[in-house]
Amino acid sequence: MPEKMLFASVIHDQGVPFIAHLMGSGSYIDGEWVNGVVIPTELTGIILPLSNDDLKYDENGTYTVKEKKLLVVDQIPEGTKVEYNDQKYTVQAFKDFSEYTDVNIYIMRWREK
Repeated sequence: MPEKMLFASVIHDQGVPFIAHLMGSGSYIDGEWVNGVVIPTELTGIILPLSNDDLKYDENGTYTVKEKKLLVVDQIPEGTKVEYNDQKYTVQAFKDFSEYTDVNIYIMRWREK
């Protein structure tokens, strides 16, 4: 099996900052489960427009030119809200290439303001 392609240093050097609204961990308080709060977290990643192949053939349905591809080192749960360039997105799909690279690839669906 070939070695993994390592792109983490490229993401840290060439990436752009964005805000991911990550859910904090919940806990029991007085015997009752309390959900965690949403924590805006600044992360670094590479954000790209979707390719023509992504727009046509992705298994999660039809995408528009407003959707983006996100490459990050961190793992982000699907459904996480993301802000980038005053635009809001929802992380909708994860493409698992962990066998080949150290980078996680996500599709971000554009949301109206």
